[in-house]
Amino acid sequence: MAKMMLREAINKTIHDEMERDKNIVIMGEDIVGGMGTAGGPEAIGGIWGLTGGLYAKFGANRVIDTPISESCIVGAAAGAALAGKRAIAELMFADFVGVCLDQLYNQMAKFRYMFGGKTKCPVTVRITYGAGMNAAAQHSQAVYSMLTSIPGLKVVMPTTPADAKGLLTTAIRGDDPVMFFEHKTLYGISGEVPDGEYLLPFGNARMTREGNHASIVTCGQLVRAAEKAADALAKDGISCDVIDLRTTSPLDEECILDSVENTGHLIVADESPPRCSLASDIAGLVASKAFAALKAPIEMVTAPHTPVPFARELEKAYLPNAAGIEAAVRRSLAYRH
Repeated sequence: MAKMMLREAINKTIHDEMERDKNIVIMGEDIVGGMGTAGGPEAIGGIWGLTGGLYAKFGANRVIDTPISESCIVGAAAGAALAGKRAIAELMFADFVGVCLDQLYNQMAKFRYMFGGKTKCPVTVRITYGAGMNAAAQHSQAVYSMLTSIPGLKVVMPTTPADAKGLLTTAIRGDDPVMFFEHKTLYGISGEVPDGEYLLPFGNARMTREGNHASIVTCGQLVRAAEKAADALAKDGISCDVIDLRTTSPLDEECILDSVENTGHLIVADESPPRCSLASDIAGLVASKAFAALKAPIEMVTAPHTPVPFARELEKAYLPNAAGIEAAVRRSLAYRH
């Protein structure tokens, strides 16, 4: 296995898949980077450094710098997919998904259904999201809950370099539209990545810690916070399951319910605001399908129902963290009827 950062795993996976399949095209704003500048093509390789080397290797017909228009990017990707290509579309920030929402929820998500399964739409929309880098309210949101609610879209969130490779490969090779969420604070984390071909099936959560006292269900950057909380609790003899969902659509309901049946205590950590959120969805799932197993009310550790603040101190207070998750576990275990 090679050790690499998450951003490197994504870059290498795209390289490998484009080399394997000549029908794969990638498009987005500044994904070449440097066009029309003194530095020339690939002077910056995309603002997140994730698409470097693609233009030089595959050329302008397959690596396409687009206008500053999310509706253009996603609409062109959908059209290319209907015409027989496999498209990767990059949205610079998840916050701009509203600009192309019609192309996503009213078009791509419905093609297979409306055409009776006679067509497919293999599009992977790579989308950078999340708070923690002082990027303010219009560049820091976690909109995966909104997109998870749309039938026909698959929603994926890798949290390790290995998962980034395995899930992205599955997304690119699949025949349905996938929203591939990449948390900007995770791009620099390192880990071992399997060599050769490596695919991870959607709908299979990853258990990163195992225990008998409480179930912590989470995704994105909060997986690391949940692991930190579980390790702190373990020092006091409290063992927790920590479940990294990996995908929210499809959702690994069996993993969640089995864990709660075992522990009787559920804590859901979610970076998005609480109303109509992933946390409330999972809480509803467990309340309806595993209510008898619960020994305490479900705890939800979420961001507040506010825009993401710009000030560093306020953004830090806004984000759920390990201390909040740990406190929620202790409240749940202390509950008495």
